[in-house]
Amino acid sequence: MRFMIIVKATKDSEAGIMPSEQLLTEMGKFNEELVKAGVMLAGEGLQPSSKGARVRFSGSTRTVIDGPFAETKELIAGFWLWQVKSRAEAIEWVKRCPNPMKGESEIEIRQVFEADDFGAEFTPELREQEERLRAQMDKKPQK
Repeated sequence: MRFMIIVKATKDSEAGIMPSEQLLTEMGKFNEELVKAGVMLAGEGLQPSSKGARVRFSGSTRTVIDGPFAETKELIAGFWLWQVKSRAEAIEWVKRCPNPMKGESEIEIRQVFEADDFGAEFTPELREQEERLRAQMDKKPQK
């Protein structure tokens, strides 16, 4: 099972306040544990929403909205993508995580859809396309 582990933004992360050397060291050790256990597939921190944009869809109309965005509690400061056996295992890993922010913070755990979750609507042709695209992404050199 794959899970997206979402580190929620805070006023400090949205203000661009960078983590301390101590927190970076602690997170580095935690990430090493995740990699050694075969859990971590990806993980990154995100720039503040002031450097981002949103695209709003309304039928065929697209509207670009530049950041920053007002509701800090709804924003994401970083993420991991983990491969674990269960939601309970993901929770146990998160409980071992250093507090990602100064003061109070929150981490959300969301399961990633797998091909079988989509049922009959995910036809054999769509499955083949998905597998082909994933294979191409795996081969693509990093920029």
